[in-house]
Amino acid sequence: MELRTISVNGASVALWERAGLEPAIFLCHATGFHGRCWDAITGHIGAQRCIAPDLRGHGRSSKPDPPIPWRNFGNDVADIARQLDLRGAIGAGHSMGGHSLALAASVVPQAFSHLLLLDPVIMPEEAYTSPTEEPHFARKRRNRWPSWQAMVERFRSRSPFDRWNEQVLQNYCEYGLTPAPDGDGFVLACPPEIEGAIYEYSRARESNIYPEIARVQAPVTIVRAARSATGNPGTDMMASLAATDLASRFTHGREIVAEYSHFIPMEAPEYVADLILRLLEPA
Repeated sequence: MELRTISVNGASVALWERAGLEPAIFLCHATGFHGRCWDAITGHIGAQRCIAPDLRGHGRSSKPDPPIPWRNFGNDVADIARQLDLRGAIGAGHSMGGHSLALAASVVPQAFSHLLLLDPVIMPEEAYTSPTEEPHFARKRRNRWPSWQAMVERFRSRSPFDRWNEQVLQNYCEYGLTPAPDGDGFVLACPPEIEGAIYEYSRARESNIYPEIARVQAPVTIVRAARSATGNPGTDMMASLAATDLASRFTHGREIVAEYSHFIPMEAPEYVADLILRLLEPA
């Protein structure tokens, strides 16, 4: 994957791209992640062109001050698609990345021929009322590390990382750190205050994209985690927050229930790659 940077809606956005066959595979990560989390999946896809941005606030992209409304991410994806002149790409998005792709597909319908939404955080419509007032626990994440290898060793035996594919865990840590500004080790490429602020804004009224979902004409496959959230949603990071009727809200939607947690691409990259390859097969 080659790295380049483009200007998107006032932000500097890093794009990881591999040249190859069309249609392109466009991959959108979750909150707190980055584009290189898809490497274990793109490695199984073969010769297709692959594009994976670091969304604003993440990875090698610029870090705007919070709050960051969720619509910003979808509008950024739409602008990236315009700048790359995407036509008929397959869009795969995990968690917040699924929300972003769904919005983008309504704005630039020619860009995507199919959406694969991996446990997208598109909640029941009535959930969208206002930002969460209580600070999200992501704000308390450990921010400084001596190396990405130390981060891997720390996380490998801890939930939810203990269920992850080893390559994904290593990519998540290696590209999820940047050199600390003071020269003392490394810090998270998605700062805790930004990650927490994004989670806090997930239920804002303007994060409701159901009007846009109704306009999406591309076929949409939703892969839902088997366990639904119970109790206080947002505290169980392994459960699905996707609305149970989400597939029916798309004109051409279908749903698959997968026996994985919310972190489907992290736990089962070969499974996700196989789903993408099936979408590349002639109808």
